[in-house]
Amino acid sequence: MPPRMKYALWASAVALLGACSAMSSTSQNPMSFFVTSVNPGKGGDLGGLAGADAYCQQLATSVNVGGKNWRAYLSTTASATSPAVNARDRIGRGPWQNAKGVVVATNVEELHGDNKLNKQTALTEKGEIISGVGDPVVMHDMLTGSTTDGRVATATGDTTCGNWTQSGAGSAIVGHSDRTGLSETAPAKSWNASHATRGCSLDLLKVTGSAGLFYCFAAN
Repeated sequence: MPPRMKYALWASAVALLGACSAMSSTSQNPMSFFVTSVNPGKGGDLGGLAGADAYCQQLATSVNVGGKNWRAYLSTTASATSPAVNARDRIGRGPWQNAKGVVVATNVEELHGDNKLNKQTALTEKGEIISGVGDPVVMHDMLTGSTTDGRVATATGDTTCGNWTQSGAGSAIVGHSDRTGLSETAPAKSWNASHATRGCSLDLLKVTGSAGLFYCFAAN
């Protein structure tokens, strides 16, 4: 066999092996839920739902699970050009597992009921724990814009940082990933609807214990 043909066959085999390895890595990784490890950079301005979804996809791809359809757990209010969107309606049917393979909820109903989300299970795409109550820095506030049942929060004023397009004034409803409150008189907090932020910039989000992080779910 001519040397050039041998080299071509070898190169093809190497490429095929690499593709199979990547596919195997993706298929073997059960992760279908994570908390973003870092904010995209503009606080509550996530580029709308499309930008937030793309960011979830980007982080998932960085840990070899980009082959799934990732969605941000965010609600939006109705506008003149589009209806309201409920976070619970855009994340698929479940079940969802974290980076360690722990099932945090089997379906949408359990997710908004007796789920397994807490400080030890609400992990980032890298499998890391988010700092919360008791740690030097608290970052447990997760952007959601939602009520406890996963629907858009309709309280007076802004609840979604201008449908995730504002990085200054405004406010957003957040949940506590560790499901713990900062006060001993109110220790338990919702994972998706604990309180409002004081603003939408990264600095103002920090005031109430947020780093501008949010939940990502695989919808397929």
